Amino acid sequence: MSAKHLSIVCLLLLLVGIQSVFLQSCTPNSKIKTRPNIVLIVTDDQGWGDLGINGNPHLQTTNIDKLATQGVQFSRFYVSPVCSPTRAEILTGRYHPRGGVYTTSQGGERLNPNETTIADVFKSNGYYTAAMGKWHNGSQPPYHPNNRGFDEFYGFCSGHWGNYFSPMLERNGEIIKGDGFVIDDFTNQAMDVIDRKKDQPFFIYLAYNTPHSPMQVPDVWWDKYKNSPIDTVHRYSDREKTQKTRAAYALCENIDWNVGRLVGKLESLKLLENTIIVYMSDNGPNGWRWNDGLKGIKGSTDEGGVRSPLLVYWKNHMTPNTIDKIASAIDLLPSLTDLADITPSIDKPLDGISLKPLLLGSNDSWENRYVFSHWNGNVSVRDQHYLLDHKNQLFDL
Repeated sequence: MSAKHLSIVCLLLLLVGIQSVFLQSCTPNSKIKTRPNIVLIVTDDQGWGDLGINGNPHLQTTNIDKLATQGVQFSRFYVSPVCSPTRAEILTGRYHPRGGVYTTSQGGERLNPNETTIADVFKSNGYYTAAMGKWHNGSQPPYHPNNRGFDEFYGFCSGHWGNYFSPMLERNGEIIKGDGFVIDDFTNQAMDVIDRKKDQPFFIYLAYNTPHSPMQVPDVWWDKYKNSPIDTVHRYSDREKTQKTRAAYALCENIDWNVGRLVGKLESLKLLENTIIVYMSDNGPNGWRWNDGLKGIKGSTDEGGVRSPLLVYWKNHMTPNTIDKIASAIDLLPSLTDLADITPSIDKPLDGISLKPLLLGSNDSWENRYVFSHWNGNVSVRDQHYLLDHKNQLFDL
């Protein structure tokens, strides 16, 4: 072959290679494959004060605290006073009354079928969607998780479960027997999804049902706390049930252990840099225990009933930071879709806004806003400076 012919062949090969790269970059799935995985962890009845990172001296939550110190922590993040309303707001980015959720039972917990969920959005954009744990937004079709955008569901649909040790659960509508302590089991199921779907983007909604009652605790965690000292000088100490508090702390440490296992799984598969981990609770504590001096507990629209931890960790993408800007559960859908570079196709107006500028450190023009909390006829409203409570009392925060 002459030098001239060789040059032509080399040029053709180069052009073919360039065309191949160009076509790959233009395929519909190429962008999807680079989108981050999402793991959204929601605990049940874990108050603002039920974490070591928020100053509680009586329990250890080292894995969760690490997410906070190495990621972004919000100091003023608000949810609803009880379970199903907060979950509806997480799912839709809209205040829960808009979605038809007005109580936690007797049908009032069911999210209207015409609401678009966060799982609908991610699924339509190429994500594998899975929910593990407590659902509490409707038990039968069309309210069931598998009808709300989730490819896979493992857990229970009601708001309360009476047995935490190998109980009757369901997988995609089929009744099965659980495997061991429920929080460990739900974590195992989530890690199994990560193993199976590691080559495509996934959205995992991991909804733990502790430290909600019944206060059933594995011995390995209870033995650590059963004789531990409990702070008896906080503002509600005269109402505290110390054994319940010890059980709650033991359950919180079990959650922490499972969070550590989940992060370890992502790290072992080299997925940590492409996975956004979100950690939060659904309402204030389910008992009168240390809560950093905040007024009220679960069921209250006061600060202690609606302020929740919010931790967001995305390795090498977010600078460790504590953010004092006000935020809410309604912000999760717009924030996570924005971080994934997805424009949601939703025919109803969102109440939430994207927190992406705050999470990525560009918050110079952040505007003041109002956040509402509503339950049982009581409403409180907050902005960056003030709280107006359900008794029309105005507090300068």
